[in-house]
Amino acid sequence: MLYFAYGSNLNHFQMKKRCKDSVFLKKINLKNFKLTFRSKYRAADIEPKKNSTVPGALFKISKSDEKKLDIYEDYPVLYKKYYFTYYGKKVMSYTMTKKNLFAFPRERYLNIVKRGYKDCDLDKSYLKQALKG
Repeated sequence: MLYFAYGSNLNHFQMKKRCKDSVFLKKINLKNFKLTFRSKYRAADIEPKKNSTVPGALFKISKSDEKKLDIYEDYPVLYKKYYFTYYGKKVMSYTMTKKNLFAFPRERYLNIVKRGYKDCDLDKSYLKQALKG
């Protein structure tokens, strides 16, 4: 299956640790969504916003990887699954169930996200914008 990663799951080392079968395919943009950070965990989330973009990564993952991600993402309590189509292919991602206010991420988490942006060769201006709240 195809999985759209953002936040800490962009980090290739983290993804391999969480999903041993995962394969990074390419960087992609999710249109009409914005990146934010929220919840008591100060974790990354995406939410609909017209004329906005969330840069991310497309990974191929196995069914067992999906089950591991479900546990990691605390599905369906903290995150729910979100599906979209990319060039005719169904892609799965996660979005938070409760839309709490912005919460600046902890330094350790933010460093993992920044490394993911580097791993996937993503434009960090989108991350900087998300960090403004």
